[in-house]
Amino acid sequence: MNTNSNFTDREIMDDILSSQKHITDVYNTFSNECVNQQLQSDMVNILKEEHNIQFSVFSEMQKRGWYSPGAAQAQMINETKTKFEGIATQL
Repeated sequence: MNTNSNFTDREIMDDILSSQKHITDVYNTFSNECVNQQLQSDMVNILKEEHNIQFSVFSEMQKRGWYSPGAAQAQMINETKTKFEGIATQL
């Protein structure tokens, strides 16, 4: 087994970004399921901090040209908007 693996900065940042996305998913689920209001408030504050970390990593990767999400197509935006407007009218 080779224990002297060298990861590139890009691989490390990609792993951090993936981890942050997972962490925010877990904290979001946990905060949604809290029955104690103070605990729920604390979890939402932690969730916000984790989102800020995620955004910082994303921004740094974007600056370096390592993460370039494609622009949303106008048709997809309109379809999604129409879908959720339909759902909202049913509520």
